[in-house]
Amino acid sequence: MATEKVFADGFIYKQPREQAPDWVLGSISVKVEDAIAFLQNNQKNGWVNLNIHNSKAGKPYIELDTFVPKAGNNTAKAAAASGLDF
Repeated sequence: MATEKVFADGFIYKQPREQAPDWVLGSISVKVEDAIAFLQNNQKNGWVNLNIHNSKAGKPYIELDTFVPKAGNNTAKAAAASGLDF
């Protein structure tokens, strides 16, 4: 089942600069007003899960994680109890 991508408004992932040490994975810039609105509109139990992906063109982007575990498995029960989505 394909779902429509929901890009995380107000969040921009940037790859590390060439001179960065190997342990630097990148950085995230946050436009506060847009990010707050996005977070408030997409929170579940006080949490918003985001994924960092690469586009087909190789440009990284941040997307809302819309995965919902099946209700019968242990991960779903633990997620519901903790407020986390897996």
